[in-house]
Amino acid sequence: MTTIDSPLLQKGVQLWSRLTVALEALQPLAALAARIYVGQVFFMSGLTKIRNWETTVALFTDEYKVPLLPPALAALMGTTGELLLPVLLVLGLGGRFAALGLFVVNAVAVISLSEIAPAALQGHIFWGSLLAGLAIYGPGPWSLERLVWPRLAGSARPA
Repeated sequence: MTTIDSPLLQKGVQLWSRLTVALEALQPLAALAARIYVGQVFFMSGLTKIRNWETTVALFTDEYKVPLLPPALAALMGTTGELLLPVLLVLGLGGRFAALGLFVVNAVAVISLSEIAPAALQGHIFWGSLLAGLAIYGPGPWSLERLVWPRLAGSARPA
């Protein structure tokens, strides 16, 4: 009996195969959970910014040192991104675009702060990781994109 024919090895391979199938079945739920979680984080941040616009502009003037942009424009762009892109991300409509856009918002937030607490930095790294995964792998099968995109792609074919 060779190692390949070992009943213990065969049982291990069978168990691993079942576990792999079970984990792959969870991928749509994991993508949806990631979209909802990170979308909620950024959307709530955007809501905080529009509650008191003067304070937001003051923060972008004094604390967030966004390179190359005037503070009022940076505040407007950041807030708009935090309010619109999470909606697209959660719906899974333009999911990769939304994930990349929020990834940029996240990166600019980290770069713009002169000082960032280690715990806050870890949060930004976690969000960035989730966004990178969603940008690379897409929003998953439980997304509006999966319903809409085939129709758009079909209508774009030459006659």
